[in-house]
Amino acid sequence: MSLQNTTTPDDLIRDISGLVTLPDVYLRINRLIDDPKSTRADIARAINQDASFTVKLLKLANSAVYNFPSTVDSVTKAVTIIGTAQVRNLALSLSVANSFAGLPNDLVSMRNFWKHSLLCALCARRLCKVARRCDADALFTAGLLHDIGELIIFNRLPEEARAALMLVLVSQEEITVSDAEMETMGFDHSVVGGTLAQKWNLPPMLQECIAHHHHPSQAEKFPREVAIIHIANTLAQLAEVDSLELDDAPAIDPLAWEVTGLDSEVIEETVKSTQTEFDEIEQLFLGQ
Repeated sequence: MSLQNTTTPDDLIRDISGLVTLPDVYLRINRLIDDPKSTRADIARAINQDASFTVKLLKLANSAVYNFPSTVDSVTKAVTIIGTAQVRNLALSLSVANSFAGLPNDLVSMRNFWKHSLLCALCARRLCKVARRCDADALFTAGLLHDIGELIIFNRLPEEARAALMLVLVSQEEITVSDAEMETMGFDHSVVGGTLAQKWNLPPMLQECIAHHHHPSQAEKFPREVAIIHIANTLAQLAEVDSLELDDAPAIDPLAWEVTGLDSEVIEETVKSTQTEFDEIEQLFLGQ
């Protein structure tokens, strides 16, 4: 069943605020960071108004992801050490994970969905450090959010989503989820996610990473970052099945290796380190 002529990604997210919204804590942080008159103390006070977010931020700041030599024991210190831009990225990551946690669907386990997303985020952060010349925290956020379009499709078009998943299963995973969605609906989850990212006015880099992570050649302004998310998506799936064989996950576009300057030698270290980091921070994102 194709919905090319009846349903569009814009249709799916038109009234999305009735299902998911960005929490006030993120919106406050965002406004303050964009205000040249605000101070780090202002940002810290805004964060401290949300006790749950404060706890998660401090736990993340003290995790293996950052590996700071001393304990980060206050929000003010976290903002100072991590930096305001990075705090905004972390706030967005935690906010979206919380916002989508209760979005109902009967097709996939939300825990499995966020496990893959978090593994992709950790892989992206690791790859970014190896490739250099990109923002590791922003790439972490991009990795965490890269598949949010799937959740919209699961919720809004459950029968079509089920048909796409069946295509993948029948093909014994020779057909990717993205291709199956295109065949079933005329668009895939990356387009839906990119449309949502645009509606939410997320940074342009995040918009491109979400919209083009399956097709890095389509990236226009941020080809390096999109290519990293493309590679990270595959390595995250390897981490899930505990394999180092590329045949066990979707193929990586050769262009992605070229654009990032990376090669297959990064696979083993990235997969193994990601599995270790995941064990430490999974409760921050999956423990809702």
